[in-house]
Amino acid sequence: MTEECELHSTRDAKGQYLFDLICHHLNLLEKDYFGIRYVDPDKQRHWLEFTKSISKQMKSQPPFTMCLRVKFYPPDPAALKEEITRYLVFLQLKRDLYHGRLLCKTSDAATLAAYILQAEIGDYDPGKHPEGYSSKFQFFPKHSEKLERRIAEIHKTELMGQTPETSELNFLQKAQMLETYGVDPHPCKDVSGNPAFLAFTPFGFVVLQGNKRVHFLKWNEVTKLKFEGKTFHIYANQKEDKKIILTYFAPTPEACKHLWKCGVENQAFYKLEKSSQVRTVSSSNLFFKGSRFRYSGRVAKEVMEQSAKIKREPPAIHRAGLVPSRSCPSITHGPRLSSVPRTRRRAVHISIMEGLESLRDSAHSTPVRSVSHGDSFIPRSRSQAAEAGDSSAVIADETYSPSDSVLPTPVAEHSLELAVSRQINGAPCSIEEEKESEAGTPMGVEPGELGADSRAAGSLQAAALSEAEQVNKFVLSVLRLLLVTIGLLFVLLLLLIVLTESDLDVAFLRDIRQTPEFEQFHYEYFCPLRRWFACKLRWVGGLLINK
Repeated sequence: MTEECELHSTRDAKGQYLFDLICHHLNLLEKDYFGIRYVDPDKQRHWLEFTKSISKQMKSQPPFTMCLRVKFYPPDPAALKEEITRYLVFLQLKRDLYHGRLLCKTSDAATLAAYILQAEIGDYDPGKHPEGYSSKFQFFPKHSEKLERRIAEIHKTELMGQTPETSELNFLQKAQMLETYGVDPHPCKDVSGNPAFLAFTPFGFVVLQGNKRVHFLKWNEVTKLKFEGKTFHIYANQKEDKKIILTYFAPTPEACKHLWKCGVENQAFYKLEKSSQVRTVSSSNLFFKGSRFRYSGRVAKEVMEQSAKIKREPPAIHRAGLVPSRSCPSITHGPRLSSVPRTRRRAVHISIMEGLESLRDSAHSTPVRSVSHGDSFIPRSRSQAAEAGDSSAVIADETYSPSDSVLPTPVAEHSLELAVSRQINGAPCSIEEEKESEAGTPMGVEPGELGADSRAAGSLQAAALSEAEQVNKFVLSVLRLLLVTIGLLFVLLLLLIVLTESDLDVAFLRDIRQTPEFEQFHYEYFCPLRRWFACKLRWVGGLLINK
C-alpha cells in the first residue's frame, strides 16, 4: 500500500525544499539514501534534482505526482543508525522482491517471505491463520504451493517471538547478501542486439543478461561513463592494467541520458571520500558537445559519519499490517503540509512508500497478485560476487526479467504493447495507475488482442522513426560542428587583426604589416570602418551627455 501526501510549494521552490518537507513529515534524518522519482509525459522516469526548480524539471502541468524511493542502497542496511531508516529500506526491498528485481534461491525466498510475515502479522496464531494462510499473500512475481508451505512452516516454527524490528533486521541482512541487492534495472541491448539489464549497485556496475551476471565492475575500476544519443559507454581499468570498454544501446536518447546520470551519481556517492571531490562530468570529450552534470549531495562515507552523530530518542514507527484481500484501497493522508499562502502554492502529490500506515486506524496494506515472470531464484553471496570480478555468474534458472510495470524505460520490442496496456515505464502518471500496474491489472487492451498486422505496422513505424531520428541527429551534429568551426575562425581573424593593428614590434607581425595585401586591407577597409565606429561612439556619447 502507498501513503499519499499532498504538499504545496511556491512556483520557484527547488527540489531540496520538497525533499526536506517530506523527510520532516517522516521524521527521517538519514535521508541521503532516498530520492524523489517522477515520470514525464513521454513516460521516462527521472530523479528530481534538488538544486533545480521543481517547475522547470516538470514537463507536465501541476499537480505533480512523485514517489519517494531508495536512490542509493546502503552497503550494509542492517548497520543503519535509526530504525525508521531501516524500515523504509525494508519496504523498498520488499517491493523489489515483489517485482522480481531482487532474485534469490528458493530456500532464501521462503526465509525472506517468512520474515515479512513475522514483521507484519506477528506470531502464528491458529485461530487467526487457517491452513494455507501464506498463499493469500504475494511476495514474489510467482511462487509454487511447495514454496507457500515452506514459508508457513518457517513462520510457524522458527520465528516465534521475533519482534517486527528483529524480523526486519534479519530480512535486511539476508537481502544484502543477494547478487541483485540494490539493482534498479535499465533495459538495454548489447552490440549484438541481445537484451540486457544494466544497473548500479553499492558495490559497482553490473550487467545482467539472460540468467547470468555477465559483467561486474567495482567502482574503483570504473574510470569514465559516456553517452551519445542512445549509445552508452563504460570505461574501466581492471587488474594487470587491463582496460575494457563496454558499449550498450538504450531504447531512447532520454533513457540513455537518465542511465548516464544515474551512473554518475552512484559512482560519486559510493566511490569518493568527500563531497568536495565531486566534479562536473561531461558526456563527451568535446567541450561544445554533450551534456554536463554534477552530483550535488553527500557521499556514502560522509553520510555514515553524520549518522553516527545522531543522538535522539528513536521516532515511533506505525507499521501497517497485511490483510488477506485482493483489493488495494486508495489511502490519502488528510493533513497538508504547507508554509506559504495558498495563492502561491503548487500541489505536489507524493507517494511515500508501500507499507506505511495511514492516519486512519482501520487502514491496512493489502497483498495482491501479479503477472508471473518466473519462479526460480538462484543467488550468489556478496563475498563471492566481489571475488568473482568480471566473471559470469548464474543468477537464476530463468532469464532475469523484472515486471514490465517497474522497468525504468519501455523495452523496444514491447513498446507498442506497453503503450496500449498503459503499463508504462514503471511509474504511472497517477497513484491509482501505479497501484493498478503493480497489482498486474491491465488498464486497456491486452497485448494478445493486437493483430499481427498492427504489430508489424508498429515495428515498421518504429524503425522509420528510429532512422529519421538518427538522420536528424547526424545533421544537427554536422551543423553544430560547422557553426563552432566558423565561430572559432572568426575569433581567430579578429585576434589577428587586433594584433597586426597594434604597436607590438614582433618580427612575425612586422612581416605581415609589410605585405601589399595587408596595406590594402588597412587603408581601404580597416581605417574607414574604424572612423565609422568612432563617429557612432561620439554620437552616442553626445546623446547621453545632453540627457
